[in-house]
Amino acid sequence: MRFMVIVKADKESEAGVMPSEKLLTEMGKFNEELVKAGVMLAGEGLQPSSKGVRVRFNGAKRTVIDGPFAETKELVAGFWLWQVKSKEEAIEWLKRAPFDNTEVEIRQVFETEEFAASDPSGQLREQENRLRAQVEELNKAAKR
Repeated sequence: MRFMVIVKADKESEAGVMPSEKLLTEMGKFNEELVKAGVMLAGEGLQPSSKGVRVRFNGAKRTVIDGPFAETKELVAGFWLWQVKSKEEAIEWLKRAPFDNTEVEIRQVFETEEFAASDPSGQLREQENRLRAQVEELNKAAKR
């Protein structure tokens, strides 16, 4: 099972304040544990919303809205993508994270097989699997 672990933004992250050296060191150690355990597939911090945009879709119309965005509690400051056996395992890992005074959300990622009922021919799942393989190859090539 894959889970997206979503770190919520706060006033400091939205102001572009970087975490302390202590927190970065602790987070680095935690990330090492995740990697060694085969849990972490990806993880990144995000720039503040003042450097982002939103694109609103309304029929054929596309509207670009520049950041910053007002509701800090609804913004994302960073994320992980974890591969674990269960939601409970993801929770146990997250409880070990070196956070204080924040909220982190865990959401399960849909797997291709879960769309079987909407794709009786299997063509869409085959396409998805091909695209995932291509992305994996691109990521490998980028690391070389």
